Amino acid sequence: MMTGAGRVAILMGVYNGAADLPEQLASFDAQTHTDWELVASDDGSSDDSARILDAFAAEQAGRGRRVTRRAGPARGFVANFLSLLADAPEGADWVALSDQDDVWLPDRLARGVAALSQLPENGPESEPALYCSRSWIVDERLQNPRLSPDFGKPPGFRNALVQNIAPGNTILLNRAAAALARAAAPAAQAVPDLPVHDWWLYQLVTGAGGRVIRDPAPTLYYRQHDSNLIGSNDGHRARLRRIAMVLDGRFGAWNTANLAALSGAGDLLTEDSRALLQGFAALRGRGLAGRLVGLGRSGLYRQTLYGQTALWVAALLGRL
Repeated sequence: MMTGAGRVAILMGVYNGAADLPEQLASFDAQTHTDWELVASDDGSSDDSARILDAFAAEQAGRGRRVTRRAGPARGFVANFLSLLADAPEGADWVALSDQDDVWLPDRLARGVAALSQLPENGPESEPALYCSRSWIVDERLQNPRLSPDFGKPPGFRNALVQNIAPGNTILLNRAAAALARAAAPAAQAVPDLPVHDWWLYQLVTGAGGRVIRDPAPTLYYRQHDSNLIGSNDGHRARLRRIAMVLDGRFGAWNTANLAALSGAGDLLTEDSRALLQGFAALRGRGLAGRLVGLGRSGLYRQTLYGQTALWVAALLGRL
């Protein structure tokens, strides 16, 4: 077992998750990195979620681990995770995010802690850093696994402004990144239609000059079922969904919300990131020629040729 590498605070959003919670909680208990605590924000469940969490808390108390169940804001999963990040335990060395219906592989925490500890000025006190990974995408019964997409281009703020490559259910933050998220959360909470918390975290950490490590190895089973709020982003159906999001204006609306959240925390970003943020906001309001020239000069990029083409289509149609 791995011990002595720092305390991990696991932040889990919960809403009517009783069907899958026991398997996810058991996977926490099976982690090779054994020094962790859990904060579960129950967003108004009407099933047995609270009872399951309380029983797990009693069980873990006997092993010296703290499990806290708190009430969420009851405004949806994004607001729930933002509330968790705003109140993330300051004494934790690392902060992990968790969905209620996945199953973690035993080294989920250990891989993230090891990867972030390798950065310059080692340890949780270093620059803001975010770890994330690929997943095994599985069905409701955890069968028929396939790997989530891998990406060849490096992470960075120019990518983060127009694409999310940091799946929230795999994220681990070091102490500096957790402090950054706590400081920026009020601005994000003031944006009622922020699309997703993990995209915001990817933008925030890279915009503040921090590091992102994306592990090509999977660290969990990502369960797919009818009640998934987001679902996997691989395959032809996902590509068709992305086209639809450009055409119907959702991509543009998401960018508007993300820009508002980041602008509200602009003092936490680097000077270069603030300039890029302002440039992106400006080019979105220009005419056709201005949008195309501005996009070309901005250096904004998505990870695949298909995605980059969709970005140019959005600029062409005025849906950035």
